[in-house]
Amino acid sequence: MLYLLCFLLSLLSLLLLPCLRPCFHAKKSLKDEKEIDERTYVVGEEEPPTGLRRDLMPRHVAVIMDGNRRWAKQAGLLTSQGHEAGAKRLIELLELCFKLGINTVSAFAFSTENWGRHKIEVNCLMSLMQHYLESKTQYFQREETRVSVIGNLTKIPESLLHKIHKIEKATKCYKKKHLILAIDYSGRFDIMHACKSIVKKSEQGLIREEDVDEKLFERELLTKCTEFPSPDLLIRTSGEQRISNFFLWQLAYTELFFSPVLWPDFDKKKLLEALVSYQRRERRFGCRL
Repeated sequence: MLYLLCFLLSLLSLLLLPCLRPCFHAKKSLKDEKEIDERTYVVGEEEPPTGLRRDLMPRHVAVIMDGNRRWAKQAGLLTSQGHEAGAKRLIELLELCFKLGINTVSAFAFSTENWGRHKIEVNCLMSLMQHYLESKTQYFQREETRVSVIGNLTKIPESLLHKIHKIEKATKCYKKKHLILAIDYSGRFDIMHACKSIVKKSEQGLIREEDVDEKLFERELLTKCTEFPSPDLLIRTSGEQRISNFFLWQLAYTELFFSPVLWPDFDKKKLLEALVSYQRRERRFGCRL
């Protein structure tokens, strides 16, 4: 009887094993899929995450970091805490951009129009920028990242101006990674400043009318500090769909990506979505290819 029972169990297992095998494979596939998903947004891999090609990465990404105040209000926090969260987010995304092979990141930190905000908020922003430039100098040196600050700069506090000069001097030798901070920046001012510089050089006999072309003009813009003055991709957060007087000349053929996410919530996943969108576009620069 025992022998017969063992025989029947063995026969039953042989009959059921083919049916069970797909289930085991399904579980393994789900596990593998989960592992792939978890690796999709890992920072610092030799190859870009799934869906991205290193050879199609933008060389210069510009960001309009919008939504810090709304983020703080929604979270029941002070406006200053929203700006601080935004500053931390910028550092995080800088690291990711550089590891993905993006050479230059420019951030619209403070526009000329921002002087019209409440004096307390303006002072808070000036103090925050001064603190970050001072506290992150060694970090940028360790990461071999050049930092440049562009804008009018005539109205900003002397203490902040001192920190700007200090960090620019400390990082000017680095070539592979470049952060450009636009402080008291206006696209109109940038163009007007370039025009005045050209007129002045013309009056001094340094250039002639026939010398003036697009390349010469770009050398007079504030973005002359970078090898790639025209961003390949502009990202603006918070759902606003305008460039707000930022890089008016430089954005002529830049790809634009508008995200509804507030800047402090614009994480690695959202950045990768912007990069995937960029790489799917056909850049013709006004030509038919």
